[in-house]
Amino acid sequence: MRYRLTFVAGLALGYVLGTRAGRERYEQLKKSAREISQNPAVRNTVESATQQGREVAGKAFHTVSEKVGDKVPESVADRVRSLRERGPGGAEDDWGTSNT
Repeated sequence: MRYRLTFVAGLALGYVLGTRAGRERYEQLKKSAREISQNPAVRNTVESATQQGREVAGKAFHTVSEKVGDKVPESVADRVRSLRERGPGGAEDDWGTSNT
């Protein structure tokens, strides 16, 4: 119960502070977030992390499929296979995430 009360109090405080900050502050934060996301260093880091995630997912799939055998659903196997075959440079993968 104590955690719920703390959560509700934090939620109320955040709401009050957020409404006082107003639309201008929201637009400032939105602009800053957009600038950060368009920074080439950030984009390269995200792309690198995405590629590493794909590689790890492929290795995990092989490990699991060796232990589980044919019990992996075909839909999952097809998605992982298509990601592995596509490699870097694809605009959007089967999971609905973009590579840019």
